[in-house]
Amino acid sequence: MASKEITYKEHAFQLSYELVNSSQKDVLLVLHGWGSNKEIMKQAFGTLLPEYKHIYLDMPGFGRSSNDMVLETEDYAQIVRLFLGSMNVSPKICMGHSFGGKVSTLLNPSCLVLLSSSGILVPKPLGVRIKILLTKVLAPLKFSFIRKMFASKDVEGMSHEMYETFKNVVNEEFEQHFGKVAGTALLFWGKEDTATPLWTAKKIEKMISDATLYPLDGDHFFFLKHADLIAQTITQQCKDQ
Repeated sequence: MASKEITYKEHAFQLSYELVNSSQKDVLLVLHGWGSNKEIMKQAFGTLLPEYKHIYLDMPGFGRSSNDMVLETEDYAQIVRLFLGSMNVSPKICMGHSFGGKVSTLLNPSCLVLLSSSGILVPKPLGVRIKILLTKVLAPLKFSFIRKMFASKDVEGMSHEMYETFKNVVNEEFEQHFGKVAGTALLFWGKEDTATPLWTAKKIEKMISDATLYPLDGDHFFFLKHADLIAQTITQQCKDQ
């Protein structure tokens, strides 16, 4: 495990990362989802795809990487670009789970691998909409317990900067970015995923000119059970990219 300091908009970010198969030339960048870290991604793919140099990165504010700035997804992509530049690498494949899929999409690699990516807005259940409304109405009272009462599990224990970042990225509409993907896209999705339902994958597939969807059994973390199949498909479909 190693780390690099990256400066972006006068803020210093200490980014934690890990390399696998470091002697290989072709690079695979692997990005985790919201609230996760590089370890779960390495657990799934660290022993697979030996023909690629793997880079597992903790994005700012997650795992062992720091963040003291309110960010949007484009900021994350810019920070990752700076990190890759400091490593003097240009990934052939960018693989991203959930939120990491949005960041990977902005990097626009020759082969994009999305694992139940976020980016298509999913209608919120009535109970969640009521909580959001109450939070907005009561926010001027500045009672700290309000946030604790209604906060999503995704924001538990977050700093102010990461909480504001979460509010920024959770409601981003990403359709225009999916439509700009120029390379090959492989979309792997959990059939029982409720966070990013399968219908969102079908919508993304239609937006990308060269995209193939692979629905697989499982929920939002389906890839932990299907890493071998995903790796085999990547080897077959991305080798000429």
